Amino acid sequence: MGLTHPRVASAVAALALLPLTLVGCGIVGNDDPATPASEGQRVPAEEAAAKSRERVQAYLDAMAAKDVDAGRSQLCAPMQDAFDAAATGPNGDFADHFTIPQAAITGVRSGPRGQEVSTSVTVAVGARKATRPLLFTVTRSGADWCISGETPGGNTPEPAVTP
Repeated sequence: MGLTHPRVASAVAALALLPLTLVGCGIVGNDDPATPASEGQRVPAEEAAAKSRERVQAYLDAMAAKDVDAGRSQLCAPMQDAFDAAATGPNGDFADHFTIPQAAITGVRSGPRGQEVSTSVTVAVGARKATRPLLFTVTRSGADWCISGETPGGNTPEPAVTP
């Protein structure tokens, strides 16, 4: 019976130190949005934005070059069947009668389903041109990133942050 009290005391001490250990490891901490993110927290967000931007830019470049295979390779596997059926159709991104004289990424931000990349795409048919916003959703698939959605529209630009 004399051994029970040291075990209880050890368990109580371990439980008392657990919150301090978790804070030190960064598992539990200050979630105050006014507090700047540490370098460790910022790197994944910056990587996600950069990878998302790369995927969408590659897709826009493929659209302008009418390179269907390069466009398909930027998409997540579940989107590829729909892409194959619609990409070169009359209203598809890679339709023969469209040209893409200009396409630009206008913003990248986190969204509920992944990174949201807003773009402005100018489509020309003969002498007629129209500029339309497109919103791409980019998600992580294993170790890589891919486009998991494309919809008309886009996000409004976020206000610039001044240090």
